[in-house]
Amino acid sequence: MFQTIIIAGNLGKDPEMRYTPSGQAVTSFNVATNRNYTDANGQQVKETIWFRVSVWGKQAESTHNYLKKGSKVIVEGRLIADPATGGPRIYKRSDGSSGASFEITASNVRFLSSRTESGEQGAGAEEVESGSSAEDDLPF
Repeated sequence: MFQTIIIAGNLGKDPEMRYTPSGQAVTSFNVATNRNYTDANGQQVKETIWFRVSVWGKQAESTHNYLKKGSKVIVEGRLIADPATGGPRIYKRSDGSSGASFEITASNVRFLSSRTESGEQGAGAEEVESGSSAEDDLPF
């Protein structure tokens, strides 16, 4: 059996890189995907789903070096289920409401923003922030 997921979105904050005891690089970052639609009552709805992404090896190093908050990316990988629930990781936001975090181990990360776009706080960063509440509500 085989499963894969492909998402396109914007980084919510700068990637964080660390090394395993054996010396292998791993970079973690979060990606917001946005969906806009009109509901049955004619109201515009903006839906944002957050994904936590882990990248390993050489790709982890380049991801850490070139991506910044607001960068646009396409991530291809596999979903990782929470061992306790078998689904997404459930958490409580600072306002008391529930949220879910979907975890992906990436096999491929494509950079869609140029270096100058990634370094600026331009439209990409606004798109991430406008679709969600404050960065404090991120589950990671």
